[in-house]
Amino acid sequence: MSRLLDIDPALERELLREHQRDHFQDECGVVGVAGHPEAANIAYLALYALQHRGQESAGIATLEGGEHRVHRAMGLVADIFNEANLAKLPGRSAVGHVRYSTAGGSQLRNAQPFCATTDGGPVAIAHNGNITNAPAIRQELEGRGAIFSTTADSEVIVQLLARSRERTQEERLIDALTRVKGAFSIVLMTADSLIVARDPYGFRPLSLGRIDRGWVAASETCALDLIGADHERDLEPGEVVVIKRGRVRTLRPFHKQVHERFCIFEYMYFARPDSNLNGHNVYTYRKELGRILAREHPVRADLVVPVLDSGNTAALGYAEESGIPYEQAMIRNHYVRRTFIEPAQSIRHFGVKVKHNAVKGLLNGKRVVLVDDSIVRGTTLIKLVNMLRSAGAAEVHLRISAPATIGPCHYGIDTPTREELIAHGRTVEEICEIIGADSLGYLSLEGLRKSAEALKGGFCDACFSDEYPIPIDTEDQPPQLSLFQEIEQEP
Repeated sequence: MSRLLDIDPALERELLREHQRDHFQDECGVVGVAGHPEAANIAYLALYALQHRGQESAGIATLEGGEHRVHRAMGLVADIFNEANLAKLPGRSAVGHVRYSTAGGSQLRNAQPFCATTDGGPVAIAHNGNITNAPAIRQELEGRGAIFSTTADSEVIVQLLARSRERTQEERLIDALTRVKGAFSIVLMTADSLIVARDPYGFRPLSLGRIDRGWVAASETCALDLIGADHERDLEPGEVVVIKRGRVRTLRPFHKQVHERFCIFEYMYFARPDSNLNGHNVYTYRKELGRILAREHPVRADLVVPVLDSGNTAALGYAEESGIPYEQAMIRNHYVRRTFIEPAQSIRHFGVKVKHNAVKGLLNGKRVVLVDDSIVRGTTLIKLVNMLRSAGAAEVHLRISAPATIGPCHYGIDTPTREELIAHGRTVEEICEIIGADSLGYLSLEGLRKSAEALKGGFCDACFSDEYPIPIDTEDQPPQLSLFQEIEQEP
């Protein structure tokens, strides 16, 4: 007999829609350290390098003498951790997390890592991704008496792990992960091991490195660079790695999907340019996107100007391919916090001006190609185009190094609902008119897919193509057996 999960697909879809309205998705970075005398300090430095993946909260957990030691807080890594609180995190293993969510989930209780004491011992977990069937699992667990302390989908994994009847913690984690759908890159610390895992589609990155005699797992290789770790390899989709007493075991417990579906937006925007994903440099790839964009959408202009920092690399590629000079004619203030005090007498476009300012001496009378990585709602670009015109630009031609964003991400990147996307139901000409540019050119979906041929593995481009690897709003979702329903198994 087996305990499996049976949730009506229509109910699952409705719960997911409610969850997206009322809660959030995480954009996160994770790190796990095993077998190092300064595990907490190493985790802190790795999180510092992964700060771009989440600026809302951060946390580190260690285990010492069978007891959790954890420090979590809202804010940036450098503001949260200091020598005093890191000294209170002893142990040779650690897990860490940086997180960003939409406003609905911006609470300390949702900060990770999550710690729990199970009948198999203490665990601490950090998760990057999004569990698409978490709302349905959560409702059934709550119906069975489970008490949740957060609104995060990651806690579903902890609850399933704690309820598993498997013998070891690694078997319990695998048991829990076989019951969820969606994206997960996970680091789990137990009393005697560090377990790292990637979902079978490989939506989110996860790399493995060596430091001294210890091991480190991190969302990106830039974290390994900072701490001086040697990059051993990236975890494969569906792989589980168990690090125990310095030894590494690899497990592949999940049914392999037909195609890997690594998030192409990691390459295009989310990952740091100095990281390598699946053996390919992010900076080089983004520059190539700019080159393709210049070939697809040429224009007579005097300057190529990036929207810093997201459009910087693609703008370099566009300038080199087109022969148009590259200029940083908008300067970004890198010291802006999420909130700031505006003068009582309102300043027009104050929020954008705090972060960007145009260089009038470069722009006066010039035809400008403004390059950015994507358009989501379009509100910021409307103000930036107006800023360039106010600084004297004669023409503003907007070029986007991605196809039009027509759908939300369900696998761990926080994007608006479909109705909030500026490209939803609108033509390129209509979008161009709304933004106020003289012309608008998106990278074609064909161009994007052609560029991805040089990269290892398959990709998810659902936000651009509306082709979701794991169905969300279709009627053909396969039914699942119930976690709490006793099922007679075929002999």
